[in-house]
Order: sequence, then C-alpha cells, then structure tokens
Amino acid sequence: MLVASTMTTLTLDTQKPSVAASAPVRLTSLDAYRGFVMFLMMAEVLSLSRVARAKPDSALWQFLAHHQSHVDWIGCSLHDLIQPSFSFLVGVALPFSLASRAARGQSRVRMTLHAAWRALVLILLGVFLRSIGQHQTNWTFEDTLSQIGLGYVALFLLGFRPAREQWAALGLILAGYWAAFALYPLPGPDFDYAKVGVPNAWPHLMTGFEAHWNKNNNLAWAFDTWFENLFPQEKPYACNRGGYVTLSFIPTLGTMILGLIAGGVVRSERAPWAKVRWLVIAGLIGLAAGAALGWLGICPVVKRIWTPSWALFSGGWCFLLLAAFYLLIDLWGRRRWAFPLVVIGMNSIAAYCMAHMFDGFIGSSLKTHLDADAFKVFSQAYEPLVHGALVLFVMWLLLFWMYRRKLFLRI
Repeated sequence: MLVASTMTTLTLDTQKPSVAASAPVRLTSLDAYRGFVMFLMMAEVLSLSRVARAKPDSALWQFLAHHQSHVDWIGCSLHDLIQPSFSFLVGVALPFSLASRAARGQSRVRMTLHAAWRALVLILLGVFLRSIGQHQTNWTFEDTLSQIGLGYVALFLLGFRPAREQWAALGLILAGYWAAFALYPLPGPDFDYAKVGVPNAWPHLMTGFEAHWNKNNNLAWAFDTWFENLFPQEKPYACNRGGYVTLSFIPTLGTMILGLIAGGVVRSERAPWAKVRWLVIAGLIGLAAGAALGWLGICPVVKRIWTPSWALFSGGWCFLLLAAFYLLIDLWGRRRWAFPLVVIGMNSIAAYCMAHMFDGFIGSSLKTHLDADAFKVFSQAYEPLVHGALVLFVMWLLLFWMYRRKLFLRI
C-alpha cells in the first residue's frame, strides 16, 4: 500500500538479499496485487448489493453481493480481504524499501525518523478520511491507514532483524493478544447488548469460551470505552456499531510481519519456483491453522476485531494471492493483462483517498453532465451498476493521467 517505499523500475529482483546491498528493482506483481486490492475497494461504487436486492432470485448476483460486503462477524468474504492485503503488502514492500534507502546512503537514524513521520501521517490521514461529512473531527483509529500507522514503526524496526526474530515476534503478538482476550472477564447474564449496538437476539453472539470475542463486549471494546473518550466526541463513546476496535492494530502488526517475512523470501536468492512453493505452503498452513483455531473453539475467525485466528487465516490468503501474482507476472512474464491494476497499484494512496473523497462528486457530476434519462436505457435493477461502472472508469482515468505524468502521491 505504501507505494513510495518501492518506487523504482518494474522488473524482478533475485540477486540482492541484504539491506545493505544495491537498490532493488520494482516487482510488477506487487503493484498488480496492490492494484487488485485497491480495485476491490474502489469497486464499491458498483453497488452490487442494490442489484442483488432487485434480483433476489439470482444466485449470481447474491454471490457477487456477498463478496462485496463484509460478513457480520465470523467468516470471510473477498471484501474482508482488502484490509489484510493492505497490511500484508506494507510488510512485503519493506525489505525493498530498506534496501533502496540503504543504497542511497541513508543512515538508520534518518530512516527511523522517516518511518515515524510516515506512521504519524498515516494515522492522521485515516482520522481525516473518517471525519469527512462529520460535524467535528472523528477521533477513531480503526481505519485501515490508522491501523497500519499505529504498528508501522515496530514493523520497520523488525525489518532489520533476522527472519527467526520476526517469526518470534509474530508468535508473541498473536499468542499474547489471544491470552489478553481469553483472560478478560466474561459478561454477566444481565449484560444488555442493546446498549452497545448489538441486538440481544443477534444470531452471531457466542456462548462459552468463545464469548470472550463477542461484539462490543470484549477486551478491546472495553479499552476503547476509555481511550476514545480521551478525545473530543459529539457524545460519550459507547461502542463502534460495526464492532471495530483500536487495539486491532496489534494483530494487524502480525499481518504486516507475515508480509515482511514474505517480502524477505521474494527478495532472497532462492530460485523463483522455490519462492512460489514457499508462498503456497505458507498460505495453506495459514489457512489451515486459522480455520482449525476457529473450528476447535479456541479462537473464532473474526475480521472486525482481528482475532489471531483471523490474522493467520487472512494471512494465508495473502500468501496465496502474492504467489499467484508473482507466478503469473514475474515468473511467467504475463504482464499485459495486469496493466490496469498496475496503474492503480502504483498510486495506491491517491486511489485510496479518491475512493473516499471523490466518488460522490464524480457520480453527481456524471448525472449532471449526462442526461439523467440516459441511465434509464437500462432497467432499474442495473442502473446503479452502470452508473457505478462509469464512476469507476473516471477514477481509473484520473489515475492513468497521473501515471502517464509520473505523478505519484507518496508518504
């Protein structure tokens, strides 16, 4: 996601294993994967759920709408993999960024200060985007950018450590976060979930040991009822309606560490096929481990509070997606199909901001400058899809214009 961290050329590096080596070259597969993730986020304007509601008997539209929505609590859709992929790719890019900066003669102190500045900007940019349309600054930190920023300095420092220490840090983070939730007291039988935005008859409430990870009644929720109220609020903070929490940045750091380890493998001197094999095996292990922890009742797979099992499960998908993009683009040389994604991926911060700030403006402008009746050529069910497709195309054209002029928004 941090496109500025690897802004070099678009070819494969297989000969530069150390941070102190010469500047690495840029992997097209990383830009394509990043662009794919950004495309999924930008494609929310297609309003597939509205089409699905208008076509309730269509299994295809129900399937597409499901994968453009977040699951209510336990489980995973394609849309739920957007934020983990953001975080994972930050880690993947870091070994290349460190090598590039070291090759330019930057000291570790200077790089650390830059990492701290980048983290602060990401946190505040997330707050800013969350505050659009609000009456005052919305001081919440569950936004993707803020979550990455909160863990970025720790990730940066781990980037200088050997892989075994990175694995050890991952284990401590996930095990410690799990233990903290497991030791937090369960609510009493008279706890009123309705007061924290959860209907008492909500079908996803868990019982027994798994209740430690219930929505808006867990360790991280309790932390936010204190932490969020340290900031100016329109009314006292009681909960996040979606169940998202600030402390998710801790296991999110685990996801970024998985990416850091993957980036080290991709940048190593291993043979290309050995890299693909390593990524695939790691992906399958991650999927199996995360799913098993959920199935055994040890730790449910919940994206909204980023449970350790979710970090492993979603990390498994990230390993597999990276392997697929690396195999197709950098190993087999199939690059042409990925160009639209590369355009997005090389300007991911701009794309992220555009999707949050300009989609409504672009949409209303299209309706103003195109005869509104033009959309009525399509049935009412497909009108939002066609309109959204035009908005998405305009956003891509803006990114293409920036790409052609080498205008890249960097942090």
